[in-house]
Amino acid sequence: MSVSEPTLVCSPRARRITLSVRASGEVRLTYPRFASREQALAFYEAKRAWVERALQRVRERQQAMPPAASEEEQRAEIERLRRLAKEDLPPRIARLSQQTGLRYTKLSIRAARTKWGSCSSRNAISLSLFLMQLPEALRDFVILHELCHTVHHNHSPRFHDLLDRLVGGREKELNRALRGFRIR
Repeated sequence: MSVSEPTLVCSPRARRITLSVRASGEVRLTYPRFASREQALAFYEAKRAWVERALQRVRERQQAMPPAASEEEQRAEIERLRRLAKEDLPPRIARLSQQTGLRYTKLSIRAARTKWGSCSSRNAISLSLFLMQLPEALRDFVILHELCHTVHHNHSPRFHDLLDRLVGGREKELNRALRGFRIR
């Protein structure tokens, strides 16, 4: 994976020129309408060393990954996690809801791969069955995060104050720990 020509994207939503390196090794150069293609390419040239380092990290991650499981093995693992999640998560959220006084209307467990959990405007909470791959303390943290959304449907300072209070002042520490895990 050497530095190759980037994929150029002129985005009406972009506010500045940005570079990203995807897990596939694709280098994406996004620029706003008010910037020229030449300006974007000049930005890319100025950041070429950063791109090379990012591609090196991608290569290292790919080499460290175990071989991919077969589709059958993946399905079996998802079903195993689904069974564990259905046993563990409903009583866990019920306990935390009772302890905190934060009420939700419904719980669903899904094979979500982009988020650990979500809370709807009607206070229905959805949790990813991949939470079962996390340590218990982080499972509780994700659930408390979603329960806090039943009061504050955003990530405002009041939301973070509530969550931080519920986790004993450890919100930042737990967030850092959670970022060390990936949904697989």
